Amino acid sequence: MTPFQQRLASHWRQAVFVLLGLALLTGLLSMDSTNAALHRLLSAAEPVIAAHPVTGGLLFVALSAASAMLAFFSSALLVPVAVYTWGVPVTVGLLWLGWLLGGISAYWMGRLFRRPLVHSARAAKLVDFYADKVPREAHFPVVLLLQFALPSEVPGYLCGLLGVRFPVYLSALAIAELPYAVGTVLAGEGLVRREGWWLVVLGILALTFSIYAAWLLRRSLRR
Repeated sequence: MTPFQQRLASHWRQAVFVLLGLALLTGLLSMDSTNAALHRLLSAAEPVIAAHPVTGGLLFVALSAASAMLAFFSSALLVPVAVYTWGVPVTVGLLWLGWLLGGISAYWMGRLFRRPLVHSARAAKLVDFYADKVPREAHFPVVLLLQFALPSEVPGYLCGLLGVRFPVYLSALAIAELPYAVGTVLAGEGLVRREGWWLVVLGILALTFSIYAAWLLRRSLRR
């Protein structure tokens, strides 16, 4: 099995685990007791954020930026609270902005400091794997595929390390993160409305597209 085939097989294994987790979460949310507890939490958080809208918005953006750089933290956990407080359009904008800032920070850390914010074994393996295969003058299509195919904490650091032109990276980052921001917020809204099936549907779409992007990236780099 070639290294690229091993990466694709790893994508499929991760997809199975994620889908199983989403199915379990959907089952839990269908229970009256779980749904009631979720709404009690949202009701308690909403007046706190409403009383400090600027601080709450800045904190949400900052945590979203951190989630784009740290493999072990996900801002998706905060999305239901944000949707409950601000609604879908505002939450999409704040989440997208946070992910953009996180990606930009990761890029410049790779460009200036030659290291990520937090060193993780998975990120290090992916960076080592692609650093020898992605050309330093990578064009927009390749950078866009990197954004879709790799975990969010990897492409920014990798592109900065390789010296990919910042406008190319930024445009690919902005395009790639927008549909994920919309999907994440719609899934969060589904949780609030007790429509957990959104999680499974959007999860399947995201994972399928990520695997397809990894396959396209393999073909592109082979050429």
